[in-house]
Amino acid sequence: MASEFELIARYFNRAAPQGLLGVGDDCALFPAPAGEEVATSIDLLLEGRHFFSDVDPRALGHKSLAVNLSDLAAMGARPIGCVLGLALPRLDEAWLAAFAQGFHDLAAAHGCPLIGGDTTRSAHDIAISVTVFGSVPAATALRRAGARAGDDIWVSGELGAADIAYRLLDGQHPADPPLLAATRAALEWPEPQVALGLALRGIAHAAIDISDGLLQDLGHILAASGVGACLWYASLPAAAALDGLAEPRRRQALLGGGDVYQLCFTAPAARRADVAQAARQAGVRVTRVGEITAGPGLAVRDAEGRPLAGLPRGFDHFPAA
Repeated sequence: MASEFELIARYFNRAAPQGLLGVGDDCALFPAPAGEEVATSIDLLLEGRHFFSDVDPRALGHKSLAVNLSDLAAMGARPIGCVLGLALPRLDEAWLAAFAQGFHDLAAAHGCPLIGGDTTRSAHDIAISVTVFGSVPAATALRRAGARAGDDIWVSGELGAADIAYRLLDGQHPADPPLLAATRAALEWPEPQVALGLALRGIAHAAIDISDGLLQDLGHILAASGVGACLWYASLPAAAALDGLAEPRRRQALLGGGDVYQLCFTAPAARRADVAQAARQAGVRVTRVGEITAGPGLAVRDAEGRPLAGLPRGFDHFPAA
């Protein structure tokens, strides 16, 4: 059986790009480009909380990095590198090889090499911690605090599919194999919108990635910016798999469903053509779904302009009673 250090060498010790010191020393070293700031983010994924035990390990490796790259995307930061912490209750080299492949494939696609980390044995379940580092020219990072009254609200990609898949796998909804087959990739293989985040620098006023639900994450922008918003429910870009679902289930998925890892951002109405060009450059669909208002509060209106009541809440690890 391989030792801890043999496992690291076999699955995670890959040559770092020139100018970076990666796996093999007590610390990783990387330079920050002149005139740029370093952006960093960390996410923790726990078995039974963030992923199910039967997940494809290659998909889990992909998602472990994707959720962090999505944070860099929301700041308009270019990836530099990442570190990985992995706690395993047992050694399964086939599982580890697949996990590492999914992780390294996405890292290579976004120029975000693995440059350090740690492994340990856990008592029961798998725990994964990833920290990413990126760079962004000084004073150009996209932030939550920049939204202004009159801004358009935009969403990239589609909404809802990941929430449906999660609730099916968790047993919250009756088994529906065709629906699960149509939605599971959205949950387990999210694609971080790094290219869009980079293209939106200088165009968007504020941005956030949708990890805990559109209403909750947009609410963070509103709180940081001191503004309100109106969302147009009929304009939300629903995944095709949501067609025909009961309205309460569909509404929860669109407004409250997490694990989306698309961008929600605001931009001046005068920059709509620039937003469209940024989306074309990044190869992703964007949809205008509302507007920022001067007054406080977040309203969601139907196609006739009537406010929707009983709106869902997003995900919270420690919800108030």
